[in-house]
Amino acid sequence: MTNDFVHLHVHTEYSLLDGAAKISNLIMRAKELNMKSIAITDHGVMYGTINFYREAVKNNIKPILGCETYLASGSRFDKSASRDNFYYHLILLAENNTGWHNLIKLISYASLEGFYYRPRIDLELLEKYHEGLIALSACLAGPVAKNILNGSYEKGLEFAARLNNIFGRDNFFLEIQEHGLPEQKLVNQQIIKVANETKIPLVCTNDVHYIYKEDYEAHDILLCIQTGKKIDDENRMRYGTNQLYLKSQQEMSELFSYVPQAIENTQKIAQRCNVDIEFNKYKLPKYKLENISAFDYLKSLCEKNLPLRYKNVTDEIKKRLDYELNVINEMGFADYFLIVWDFINFARKNNIAVGPGRGSAAGSIVSFCLYITSVDPIKYDLLFERFLNPERISMPDIDVDFCYERRQEVIDYVIEKYGADHVSQIITFGTMAARAVIRDVARVMNIPYSLADRIAKMIPIEIGITINKALESNPELTSIYNSDAQVKKLIDMSIKLEGLPRHASTHAAGILICNEPVIEHVPLNRQNDGTVSTQFTMNTIADLGLLKMDFLGLRTLTVIQNTINEIESKKGIKIDLDKLNLDDENIYKLISSGKTDGIFQLESNGMKQFMKDLKPQCINDIVAGISLYRPGPMDFIDKYIQGKNNKSQIKYSHEKLVPILKDTYGCIVYQEQVMQIVRELAGYSFGRSDLVRRAMAKKKIDVMQKERQNFIYGIENEVPGCIKNGIPQDIAEKIFDEMTDFAKYAFNKSHAVCYSIISFQTAFLKFYYPTEFMAALLTSVIGFSNKIVEYIGECKNMNIKLLPPDINESFGNFSVSDKNIRFGLLAIKGLGNAVIDKIITERKKNGAYKSFSEFVRRLDGNDLNKRNVENMIKCGVFDSLGGKRSQYMFIYQQILNGVNHSKKNTMAGQVSMFDMMDENIEDIDDLPEIDEYEKKDLLAFEKEVLGIYISGHPLQSFENILKKFISNTSIEILNDNMYDGKVVRVGGIITEKKIKITKSMKTMAFIKLEDLYGDLEIILFPNIYEKYADILYYDSPLLVTGTIDARENDTPKIICEKVELLSAQKEIK
Repeated sequence: MTNDFVHLHVHTEYSLLDGAAKISNLIMRAKELNMKSIAITDHGVMYGTINFYREAVKNNIKPILGCETYLASGSRFDKSASRDNFYYHLILLAENNTGWHNLIKLISYASLEGFYYRPRIDLELLEKYHEGLIALSACLAGPVAKNILNGSYEKGLEFAARLNNIFGRDNFFLEIQEHGLPEQKLVNQQIIKVANETKIPLVCTNDVHYIYKEDYEAHDILLCIQTGKKIDDENRMRYGTNQLYLKSQQEMSELFSYVPQAIENTQKIAQRCNVDIEFNKYKLPKYKLENISAFDYLKSLCEKNLPLRYKNVTDEIKKRLDYELNVINEMGFADYFLIVWDFINFARKNNIAVGPGRGSAAGSIVSFCLYITSVDPIKYDLLFERFLNPERISMPDIDVDFCYERRQEVIDYVIEKYGADHVSQIITFGTMAARAVIRDVARVMNIPYSLADRIAKMIPIEIGITINKALESNPELTSIYNSDAQVKKLIDMSIKLEGLPRHASTHAAGILICNEPVIEHVPLNRQNDGTVSTQFTMNTIADLGLLKMDFLGLRTLTVIQNTINEIESKKGIKIDLDKLNLDDENIYKLISSGKTDGIFQLESNGMKQFMKDLKPQCINDIVAGISLYRPGPMDFIDKYIQGKNNKSQIKYSHEKLVPILKDTYGCIVYQEQVMQIVRELAGYSFGRSDLVRRAMAKKKIDVMQKERQNFIYGIENEVPGCIKNGIPQDIAEKIFDEMTDFAKYAFNKSHAVCYSIISFQTAFLKFYYPTEFMAALLTSVIGFSNKIVEYIGECKNMNIKLLPPDINESFGNFSVSDKNIRFGLLAIKGLGNAVIDKIITERKKNGAYKSFSEFVRRLDGNDLNKRNVENMIKCGVFDSLGGKRSQYMFIYQQILNGVNHSKKNTMAGQVSMFDMMDENIEDIDDLPEIDEYEKKDLLAFEKEVLGIYISGHPLQSFENILKKFISNTSIEILNDNMYDGKVVRVGGIITEKKIKITKSMKTMAFIKLEDLYGDLEIILFPNIYEKYADILYYDSPLLVTGTIDARENDTPKIICEKVELLSAQKEIK
């Protein structure tokens, strides 16, 4: 029967850059073809199995979960480069849950132990973990087919018998395929012969890599993207057939009509494969306790800390705590809260900075009492149900910010407590987004860069944009698509590949903690950098009922911690961030002035202007500001400011909205306000109000239409509705429509409060302890020269002087020296922590260094290398010892060699002339009488080893000219998200120049132009380069006029249109 065939060899998008079949489209097509079952068998991984399972089940198709594994020819541990060390392909399908778990183990060990170009299993692993698995001999790269192709029928026969013996009778099948390849016809005949000899059953498959036959070309382009080739390259990977699509049962039955049993066996295998995956059944680790339950211990901690958190514990507060504890207990999350409390408690005890909170967890009084958060949910009117909804069973989500430098210590604590095999990092995928895929496909198709760039830039940079959406919204793109055949093909091919995962990487913050070894629940993956992560993403892990958390490293917390430490060290003042006066007028005046460089969330130019206009007077204004300054809600900023400045002009649709919206001047800013409105006006429960909030945020039209009715008219015996509560129908309709409009952009208030607290803390430190704060801020951006230059400029504005690095004054970090800041040694290129620690330890122990020679001797020579010393000299570290940099550069190698030679003699029991010298003589350097380097050379040295200039700037004499003639600085262009095509005029000196010859044999150039704050890349196409080539030399001071080239996820560049000499402008003046 034609409908008996089942596809058992299918590659989805998760065969990265090889499979072009998106899971949702694949299942849709399978449904169209009336398929009752279908398998997933991606290459060597299980990345997409859960998504595949859910999509298939949703469409009433049985999912068959498997993998096309790589089977090592010998041991998986053999990583030698030899002709005998290769791999075969082997299809494994999970027959039942035992097989599913064994497949997880096999795929994990393939990556963790067997990775050598590919994740490889071996026969030893198959012997151990074959139970519950059905194996197919795979494609032409399978062990039977490959040996037959190599002329060894007997070896193929032997391998088939070996695999049959491992898996057992009727658990191993010989696979035949028919893609129109000559070698397949030969192999198929021989495999049928093997089947007849061994009585091993046959099965037929199609090696599916894309969905429709016409997708062949897009798939071929995908292979080129994978291999870095172009479509017309002769020597590149090709599959040589257009038959790797999802064929119908009819097509497959006709292809294999000569072996009907091979068709029938696909159905038999499908009937046998029954894996049942549970979702939302929690598998949380237990917090180890003796003689007390997790809930009782949680409750005791909260009750103990409640009077510490609240001076006056009211009935309202007690009631809130009891309510939350009951919900937590009923939902079974007591262990969860204790686990989070435990590692945060570890961090606090070890002086590791922890943020005041993050996300909706700040809406919980339990979190507040456990010191998981530092935000009082009662004070800020935060909702527990936004965090944990008893009517929507889902895992609570507590993400935590830690000091950037010490975050790993907390992770290490968790690993030690729960066991390394119970903890894992989590995978994430980079996808082929709209603009990027256009450029990728254009490169493969040999389309000129200029045209590809033009097409890509017609796609708006906005969240959720797709090429199809861009075609609908941009008439220019639609026009060129319809009129230019080459562009049409480019876009058509790009649409087919858009959204495919491009690569796997490790989630920056995600950590999985399991009640058993991770490998019992999810497959593991070893990334290219050696990091071990899950093969399932964070959302999938949460859906499987496993505990995932975000351990985030926040640089600002490191800045705060270092500032507080410096204040205590230098001034003996202990700062308690939890006791700051949040009504301090000085802080709001500072923020309102727009002088917010370094202040968390408030330092972009746009936010500075917003704060100037808003003139915040309380923490709630900062909370609202952070919530509104995002794409979308920015449209409501003017309304918010007008309401704040003219409260009498605010109009409310109904008086019941006043207590909900008065703090935000009539605007719906927060998601919590949406929940409050449907509760107070229509009588929704807390839980149901959160469901409405989620539906609005996700723009679920069908749900919203139903809720509109419920909001106005109610639900019998459940929701009274507005009309019953005395609100007229027309008013209720108006409120719901307004709410829907605002709710699309409404922000999580709990999160905004937490981050506003950090904003206030950084503003407090900047106002009252400016030098300590700016020193810590500079330390936090070591290695980012543009940011260092920016913050040095802010120090200048604050009348804080930056002192050069000094061998007797500098520490590793930037440090306070009187009311100034001393450059940190860590900022010197190539100077690592070990050498710096040695320099500082020796200085503390035996006093200041008196001469260069004495410094080298005290550091024992071997602790230094020539590059260390040379870089220290170049940036002036030894200037305070009395010599010139030119003099130290002249003598340093001789002194280093002398100390090292002396050490060797000492070890040999000899005494050198160097050793016989009076120790006091070494306090004076014998410096040659030579001139100091020229100023431009000294500056070049500083730039080379520090990334910035510190004793001046090559553009110093042009500073006033630049202010007069430029439109923007490098900082503004790099930080302010300027729109693509904006005309700008910038000034600076050329620090780098690269020449490129185009295909038409013309010359173009890429130059790096540095101004007083940072550098920009300038692109000069051939016609422009030819016009200005004679003035484009190194250190040339220029004015450049051009347009912004802003690509998604890339640093903005400038396409040059005009170049002028700065010196000419000076003469004009």
